[in-house]
This record gives sequence, C-alpha cells and structure tokens, in this order.
Amino acid sequence: MALHPQVASALKMAEELNLPALNTQTPEAARAAAKVNTAAAPTEHDDVHSVRDTVIPGPGGDLPVRIYTPSEATDHSLIVWFHGGGWVIGDLDNEDPACRVISNATNSVIVSIDYRLSPDVRFPEPVEDCYAGLLWAHKHATELGADGSRIGVAGTSAGGNLSAAVCLMARDRNGPKISHQVLFCPVIDHDYGTASYSSNAEGYMLSRDSMIWFWDHYIGPDGDGSHPYASPIRADSLTDLPAATIIAAEYDPLVDEAEAYANALKAAGNDVTYNCYAGMIHGFNGRVGIFDRSREALAEAAGRLTASLSA
Repeated sequence: MALHPQVASALKMAEELNLPALNTQTPEAARAAAKVNTAAAPTEHDDVHSVRDTVIPGPGGDLPVRIYTPSEATDHSLIVWFHGGGWVIGDLDNEDPACRVISNATNSVIVSIDYRLSPDVRFPEPVEDCYAGLLWAHKHATELGADGSRIGVAGTSAGGNLSAAVCLMARDRNGPKISHQVLFCPVIDHDYGTASYSSNAEGYMLSRDSMIWFWDHYIGPDGDGSHPYASPIRADSLTDLPAATIIAAEYDPLVDEAEAYANALKAAGNDVTYNCYAGMIHGFNGRVGIFDRSREALAEAAGRLTASLSA
C-alpha cells in the first residue's frame, strides 16, 4: 500500500526542515533535539484522573517514573511501560499521549520507567533498570491502587525490545507473572540483513544507519548483541511467555523482525496477535492526534490487554 496521506505529509514536513541525520549527531545533541521535537509535536494528551512523577530505587540509583491512574478505584490492573528512542534518546514525555490513552482504555495504573540511556550506560544496565521497575511496581501495586497479579508490559521500538526482554527475565528469574506484552514496532534482533532493512533503509524517519548508530551505542564495541535480553528472538526457548500483541508498520526497517518474532512466539505455543499497519511508519502508534491510525493501534492493544488483565 502507498504511504498513508497523513504520513506522507509528515515526512514532507520533516524533509523540508533539513535536519541533520541522527547518526551524524552526538548522543547529547540527539537527546536535546528529541526533547524539542517532542515538545513541539501537535499531539493530543487525553485527560487522566492522576498523573504524577516520582523516583524509585534502581540498580544505579534513583529512576524517574511517571504514574498514570485512571480513577480513584483501587482495583486497577497494572502496566509497566518502557519508552522508545533506541536506548539512546527519549524520556517520559515520549509516549505520554499513548500512556494516557491506554490507562483510560484498560482501567490500568501505568508505571512508565525512565531507564538510564546509552552510551552513558550500556547493555545490560538499561534492561536491568526496566526489570527493577517491574519488581517495584509489583511490590507496590496495592498502594498504587492496582492488583499485582494482573500485570502487563508495553513499549515502542527500543521500549518494545525492553518489554520483550523483561518478559524473558521474569520467566527466567521466577519474577512477577506478566499476563500480556504489547510490542509496538519493536527492536527484536541485532541483525541488519532483513529485507525490510533494505527496502525501508531511508526516507521513512527511522533509517538503517540510525539503527546501526543506536545499536552501537547500546551494546558498545565489546557488547554481545546476540544475548537474548538484547535480541529476544535469539533466546534458547520462547516457551511459557506472556500473551503478546505485536503491532508493526509497513514502512519500517524493523517490520520483518517484528513479524519473525510473532511467528517464533506462536511456534513456541504462546498466544500472539500480530498486525502490520499498512501505510504507516515506525512509531506511528505514539503520534496521537497526528496519525488517525495511532488511536486504532492503541485501541487494538487496549482490547488485548484488557482481555488478558481481566482473566
């Protein structure tokens, strides 16, 4: 399918700005630019009963978190959220619009984790931050007004990667039971050889060169990109994992690995729904108020989450 007209318009506007390629910038410059772009984006921020920022203890010190509570009730389900940004950029504002939509739609408390970024720290420290966030949310569920036996995880891009890794960690470490994982446009494998990495290498916001830049900062010169907590599809076993909703975009370098992971999870006996949104680009789900299909994707994810977290 051709690019959706809303996507085509957004890409044209981005091209006219003539901004430097991400992979030509320092991490510090890229982070600063990302903050400006996030603040300037005309996204919609749905009202939620309560949104508060706080800090929790993490492996390397305090971790900032943002907690979304949809009502005064005390029987919410619980979702732990990890933002995108290639492990290098991004913060709690990245997916604030999506968190608001999902919190209301699923009647869930969402704890969004601002894990440490690379290359300030490298793999596995960011994913250990995320796992620590899961443990904290589970331990404090009651005081959050949530049920610690009904937990989901979710995230976009690198956040989808971290969500998948946390599910593996929780299984391997006998951690809290996770009922559902939502992976939006996830990074799944340290491999640039897929067909979609070639066909969608340039011109659709996220480029192949940018993904190489992200991975290089995340794992470093001596890192192991094949480790299953970095590349979840390379785990020795994918059995006994939470139900999964994997949402991909047609014009995304990562679409092939998202589909491959969905197929691998299914083959291992897990409950999986995979949907590739035609005409969309990487991270479209977070552009609430910019792309109409963002709300469609979030509604799909919310339906699946609700079914798992109410079971």
